[in-house]
Amino acid sequence: MLKDFFIGMSQNELLNKMAQKYGFKLGAQSVVAGTNVKEMIESVKELNTHGISCTIDNLGEFVSDREEALEAKKQIINVIEAINENNVDAHISLKATQLGLDIDYGFCLDNLKEIVARANEYNIFINFDMEDYSHLHPSFDLIDELSREYSNIGTVIQSYFYESWENIKKYKNYRLRLVKGAYKEPETLAYQDKRDIDRNLIKLIEYHLLNGKFTSIATHDHHIINHVKRFINENNIPKEKFEFQMLYGFRKDLQLELAKEGYNFCTYVPFGDDWYGYFMRRLAERPQNLNLMIKQVFNKKTNTMIGIGAGAFLLGRLSKRKNK
Repeated sequence: MLKDFFIGMSQNELLNKMAQKYGFKLGAQSVVAGTNVKEMIESVKELNTHGISCTIDNLGEFVSDREEALEAKKQIINVIEAINENNVDAHISLKATQLGLDIDYGFCLDNLKEIVARANEYNIFINFDMEDYSHLHPSFDLIDELSREYSNIGTVIQSYFYESWENIKKYKNYRLRLVKGAYKEPETLAYQDKRDIDRNLIKLIEYHLLNGKFTSIATHDHHIINHVKRFINENNIPKEKFEFQMLYGFRKDLQLELAKEGYNFCTYVPFGDDWYGYFMRRLAERPQNLNLMIKQVFNKKTNTMIGIGAGAFLLGRLSKRKNK
């Protein structure tokens, strides 16, 4: 129910508009590294001083307008230029739907080629974030096509999908980020129980650490992190073959602790106005994140926003039941 609640909130248009308008006045900067490239780069520089690298996400997805997709492409290329000009330790994470996957496959591919080619000039890595199941295989198709010409790309494997084992074996020679998964998927496609998702994530991590190119272990779950630490020690896996990843603003103390311990650490740094859906899916993915952020983000005004969202979501659920 809690996951359904946050997923429902992420899809609430009224609350999304309110968040874009008032979010940074209410504390969204705790989870989003600014609204523009300049602010984001300053946040990246600060993380770099602690020995933390960054992957940068220009927030936005499920774009249905060509001009919006072209603007997103332009902004991502601006980020690539800024990474190079400022000589920061960072790379790019992007979503195919922001670049037009829902508009036209060829249009999206052309946009991605331009981005990947520019990043390749500067030896900057591009990570393809995975989205919901309806976009999973088209995204893999895009990666397959781009891989024929470029090697500076990698992607994400989500442990809640049953087919994740097939996918990790197919893409074992890629740099992969391994995650639990943040979208609501039916039980015909994905595990529903947290224990099953966690077990599968650990299996995927162990497999890729032993057989893969480079592993980004993206979790805030200290139980999984401690398991991975033991596994790498028992199997003599060099630290150059993996990194831990967490989201900007989440478990800051643990991020710094892992970096100080000498592990490669990368922070996922989102920026822009379109932060609300991203944030709600992080809470849906792991509701414990709410406890991590409540002191940093939520004050009386944002609690009002949550209340509005909760009301809208519950009313929607009641309406659906009445119409059945």
